[in-house]
This record gives sequence, structure tokens and C-alpha cells, in this order.
Amino acid sequence: MVKIGLSSKHTALCRAVLALFAMSMGVAAGALAQSLPPVEDFFENNAFGGAQLSPSGHYLAMRIGLKDRRDGLAVFDLDKNTADVVALYTDADIGRFQWVNDHRLAYDLRDATKAAGDQDVGAGMYAVDRDGSNRARLVRRAGMSAPQPWNTFLLNQRGSEDSDWIYVARPMYDDDDKYFGTRLRRLNTVTGVAEVPSEPEVEVSSFMLDFWGEPRLAQSVTDLQTTILYRDPATSKWRQIAAYSTYGGAKDAIQPLGFDEQGALYVVAYAGENTSSLRTFDFATGKVNKEVLVAVSGYDFDGNLVGGRTVQGVRLTADAEMNVWFDPEMQAIQQAVDRALPTTRNLISVASKSEVPWVLVESFSDVQPVQYRLFEMQTGRITVVGKTYPKIRSADMGRQQVVRYKARDGLEIPGLLTFPQGAVRKGLPMVVLVHGGPWVRGASWRWSPESQFLASRGYAVLEVEFRGSRGFGLAHFEAGFKQWGLAMQNDIADGTRWAIAQGYADPARICIAGASYGGYAALMGLVNDPDLYRCGIEWLGVTDIELMYTGTWFSKSDASEGYMRYGMPVMIGDRVKDAAQLKATSPIQQAERIRQPLLLAYGSEDKRVPIYHGKKFRSAVTSSNKQVEWVVYDGEAHGWSLPKNRIDFWTRVEKFLGRHLGQPVASQPAQPENR
Repeated sequence: MVKIGLSSKHTALCRAVLALFAMSMGVAAGALAQSLPPVEDFFENNAFGGAQLSPSGHYLAMRIGLKDRRDGLAVFDLDKNTADVVALYTDADIGRFQWVNDHRLAYDLRDATKAAGDQDVGAGMYAVDRDGSNRARLVRRAGMSAPQPWNTFLLNQRGSEDSDWIYVARPMYDDDDKYFGTRLRRLNTVTGVAEVPSEPEVEVSSFMLDFWGEPRLAQSVTDLQTTILYRDPATSKWRQIAAYSTYGGAKDAIQPLGFDEQGALYVVAYAGENTSSLRTFDFATGKVNKEVLVAVSGYDFDGNLVGGRTVQGVRLTADAEMNVWFDPEMQAIQQAVDRALPTTRNLISVASKSEVPWVLVESFSDVQPVQYRLFEMQTGRITVVGKTYPKIRSADMGRQQVVRYKARDGLEIPGLLTFPQGAVRKGLPMVVLVHGGPWVRGASWRWSPESQFLASRGYAVLEVEFRGSRGFGLAHFEAGFKQWGLAMQNDIADGTRWAIAQGYADPARICIAGASYGGYAALMGLVNDPDLYRCGIEWLGVTDIELMYTGTWFSKSDASEGYMRYGMPVMIGDRVKDAAQLKATSPIQQAERIRQPLLLAYGSEDKRVPIYHGKKFRSAVTSSNKQVEWVVYDGEAHGWSLPKNRIDFWTRVEKFLGRHLGQPVASQPAQPENR
């Protein structure tokens, strides 16, 4: 433990932590802005790793970045205005953390200096009192002995918070390292002793605790069926309450969200509608109730429950993240926070058993990265406690707008368009940035390091939610089935042509870019629409659909066998029945048609899209294209986990775009911000 303010030996560390509460983490007042913010400002690790109020609301736990030190865990006493660094290591960084009770926290570790492929599988688990005392190693890590085995992990759900016990997850693997289910254990965070609670007789993939922190729900996912089981409080027995097809059963799916204090189960379901909504579940009938609690026009419900002693509201994502409150008092607090912070979206979190006047606020906008603040309800005072990207200046960032356009078949496609700061929004060079997945939601309205970095270099950035993307209704999602390289690709091209028709984009200076599925789409964009895209940037991208099914004798995707056997034939295409289509829509088969400049990047340890995809494609495309740049990041998996690699990659992107789209005119330096 390092006690702040009690020892001169730790004066420097004390100042570093207290700076979090003194609002001195940003650029000094009066400092002149650079015309181009450094790439490091966008792609260094977050300076602030989040915060959580203790159950009583009197204390705030934070993961903090300290200069020349590993990320530590600190606790701020809101009553006394003092802070303790309660966990700090020389060989590891704090990872996830959560309150066990008002006096104790549990946490695991990571190594921010290593790429994802070089990380230890076992993160370890520790617990410590809020003053830094009584630290206990609970789970084995890197050969260090502990009461529990390495495959024991934080559950990331609020427990009872009234004892030293928590529930933890234990994923199980056979001798061939094949996953076969998850066990649940009740763990004492002081002694390290674990107990076996009641579990269903079937193999379970995940568990859910009820409002009081007890196991109440389990989900079993097999290749064919997803089953939801409920532990009846009257009998303490597990029973099945719902089931639906794992792949292709989205319309019947029920997503459990959480319980309230009365035992009601909140779920997300389509219930015969095109967009999903928040409802409750009827245990007697085994069906969702007809009453819709929260629905957002044009969007699936995507969010979670929020509340302290009761369920007081939800946090959801529509165009952007927001709170929706059931509780009138919380709605009044939201309005007060929004009046005090009118230029940002403000997400409120409350302590589970709080009777004190503070709430935690996460504020963000399209030009401001997330900042954590404390709002004192009685006085209206707001205190900044942490900034995720402290060097970013809002005045240097570009504005982002939500857009919608019609695809060629009439389907409405949502998207985001980010403009350079201060630029005339006409005739701009543009990057079409395609999200991965593809069966996920892409971006929502908020600050993004990738899009804002590109905008800071003078490029407009278009991000589209092509059909197949989640979050915009069942019809939008299922319209993407078996449409890789076809209608999904057309949606991206139609968005590009829409931006040209609106006058935003210079038709002669457009590049398409993306990672994973987005990398695949970047390559197919160059194949299908060579008139649209002057260059392409592809990282971690699928290049051969056949390889997704088969892999090679030395390199195979980590996608589950069930997804390959039952999901991919429905969603991407059947290897036999759709063989001609899969061949025609694989970039590797069309490589000789790609003559535009191309930047390719892969991680050496990627298990989702093994590097063989990139090597095979590189060999094919360079036989007819001499404008191909290639980079491999050693130790990286499916994404760039190390700042040095993110900085290197985006520096390469900047130079590549400058060469092939022409260097845009830099925006005018912004005026210094007042701090």
C-alpha cells in the first residue's frame, strides 16, 4: 500500500494521483495548439481505466495510469478528499476490478507491455481492503501458488456486496484445450476458499446473478440450441424456461438483462416485432410479457439496467449512448447534470446502496473523449476525476453527424460522417471506414480515435451500418445473410456515392479501409467498384472464405466448430451449395483485378483471421500489383494491443493516404482552451 499524504517518500506518486482530482491532466492552459495533433495523442493507452463507486457511495475505485509506472488501483475517499493507491505492481498492470463490499475490492492483472499473443492466459486474481491492507492472492498466476486454479475469473456482475464472498466463473477445458462449459464458484476473498453452489445438470456457458447477488439464471449454448434455465427461489431447483435455435433463431431469441429486487426478470426480445425492446418475462407461461418497457424507434434495444436499491432505469444505445430513467428523482438528477454539462452526453451511474449525494458521470461527445466526473446532488458541484485521452483538445476535433441514405434496392442504411475541424464540407478527400464483425453494431455517435485521427489529417470519414449489422432491426440484420461481397458490399458503395452526390467527397480522392470483415470489404470494394476507390487499407482481413471453413494444417481460425457447421452456412454461405458464390466473392480469387495502391497489415498470433490469409493474398496480388505495402506486428492477435504498434500502424496509414489521395490542407489551429 502507498498512503498518499503520509510519507514524503511517495511525494511524486501522491502528486500524480491527486492530479486526477485537480483537473490538471490535460494540456496546460494557454498552450498553443498544433495544426496536427500528434498520432500518439490518439493511440496511447487510455490514461484512465474507469471508475466505480463503492456500494455505500462514499468511495471511488479507479484504475490509474502513472508516469513511468504500471497501471495501479486507487481508492478515493469522497468524504475526506484523500486517496490511497491500494495495488501497484512492478511486473503487471491492474486489469478488471470490482467492489466485493464497501471495504474490499477484487481485481485481476494484465501486462500492458505485451502484445495479446504474448499475454499469460491466467490473469490471476487478488483482493485488497480499500486502504491497501489485507491483500490476498486468490488465483494462481505465472507459477505463483494460490488457493484457486488459473482458470478462475471475475464474473463482472454486482454481487451481494454484504460479505467477503463473490461468485467467480471457471471455464473448463479438456486435455486438448477444447472448451466444454463454465462452472460457478463462490469464493471467499479473504481466505481464498471456494464453495460449489447449486448448478444445472447440463453444461452451462454463462450464469447470471439476481438483484441480491445469488445465482438465478444459466445459459446453455450448443451447436443447435440455446437454452435458458432458471433456479426457482421456491424450490432452489433449476428448470428450463426458454429455448431457441442458436443460429438462425434471432426472432425467437430472449436476451436476459437482469433482475429487480422483486425477482422480475428483464429481457430483450423481438416478440414478433422488427426491432427488439425491453420487457419482463412471465415465468408461469414461459413467454415475454406484452408490455414494452423501453423501445427506441428504428433501433434494437441495446443496453443494461441501472440502479442502486432498485432498478431505476437503463443505459442504452440509439444514435448515441444515453440514460432512460423510470425513477423521477433520477430523471431530475439527469436534467441537472445535463444543464451543467450541456455540450456532452452524460451517462450516470449510482452506487448499489448509496445514501450519499454523489453520482458518477461519464461525459463524452463527438469531439470529447470520455471524462469521468462526480456530481454532488445537493450543491450541483462537478469534479473531474479522470480523462481517458487527456491530451486531446476538443477544439482540434471534427464534428460528427448521424446520416441515413437509401441503398439501390431501397433499404435505408444508417451511418456516421465525420468532418475535419474547421473545414468547408465540400469536395473533401474521404476514407470509407468499414466496421468488422460483420454481425455487430459498428460505431455510435461519440469520439473515436480512428475516425478523429483521420479527420485531424483533413479527411472526411464515412462509416456505414451495411445490412447484416446488428442494432437496426431483424430485417436489416437478416438482409445480410449470404451477402458477403454482394448486397452488403453494395451498401458501402451506395454510401460512398451518396457522399459524392451530397458534394461532401471528392470522387477522385476516396480510400476504403477496414479491419477483419472490414478488411475483407476493403478488398472487395477495390474489386467491385474500382471507379470509386483510389486505394485500400486492409488489416486483419479475411481474404479467402474457403479458408474460414477449412484453415490449413498449421493455421486454423478459433471460430467454434458449431459456428462453422451451423452458423456460417446460413449467414455466409454453404460450402457445397453456394460454392460458386463463395469463390466469386473471395478476394483471393479476384486478386489480379486489384491494381490500386494497397496497405496490408496482420498480427503474427491472430487466431481469428490467421496470418496465412494475408500471406496468401499478398502473394497473389503482388504478381500484378507493385503498389502493395505489407507489415506484420509480432505477438499481436486480432487487433493492435500495444501502443507502439497502434502508433506505427496509423503513422503508416497517414503517409499512405498522403501519397495516394494527396495531402489535404491542414485545418486552422484552434484557439487555446481555458482549463
